[in-house]
Amino acid sequence: MDGILISSIGSVERSWTKWAGMRGVDAAETLETAHGRRAVETIAMLRPDLDVEAELKVIEEIEVEDNEGLTVLPGVKELLAALPRDRWTVVTSATERLARIRLAAGGIQVPGHLVTAERVTRGKPLPEPFLAGAALLGVAPADCVVFEDSASGVEAGRAAGCTVVATTFSHEAESLESAHYLVTDLTGIGVESTADGIALRLTPLARRGGSIGETTH
Repeated sequence: MDGILISSIGSVERSWTKWAGMRGVDAAETLETAHGRRAVETIAMLRPDLDVEAELKVIEEIEVEDNEGLTVLPGVKELLAALPRDRWTVVTSATERLARIRLAAGGIQVPGHLVTAERVTRGKPLPEPFLAGAALLGVAPADCVVFEDSASGVEAGRAAGCTVVATTFSHEAESLESAHYLVTDLTGIGVESTADGIALRLTPLARRGGSIGETTH
């Protein structure tokens, strides 16, 4: 969701910086840890002495109250409009309440079902979130395409056996090297109907000293 469909990075950074100050944790370390991870795991890593569930409510309330500067990222509405409604979903480290509020704030129609922090026991970089997403869609993981912007999300998608397309929105390309393809954002990604279902057409960024041509998956 965040960093692929919408950008609420300002809210995320302000909220986690506020929480870090409240709990005596280094803000820079907190932001580095939090991106792409469930809040419960971030909290457990940074302050294992605290009641994780209680802290989750604290950070959720802080984030819910801050939607300032939220924007829909380039190419998102065009791609979602071209995809059949039952062929895509959101797999996010956010809580369901926060995810629905942010998607609605961005004017994005929320899928009937989505995979959120509460619906898995082990979040990214482990594969469970994307395996749950594939099961929700009724599609084998190998036939799923994951769009991610974080290193932990890319790792999770690969571990699940999905094809991973990473955007360079929030992380340097070097940290996303394990993705199958790199793109700047979702602009220009085409959707085609095929005998087997649907195919996505994209032109990846060049990397590792060579050019990568147009690719369909």
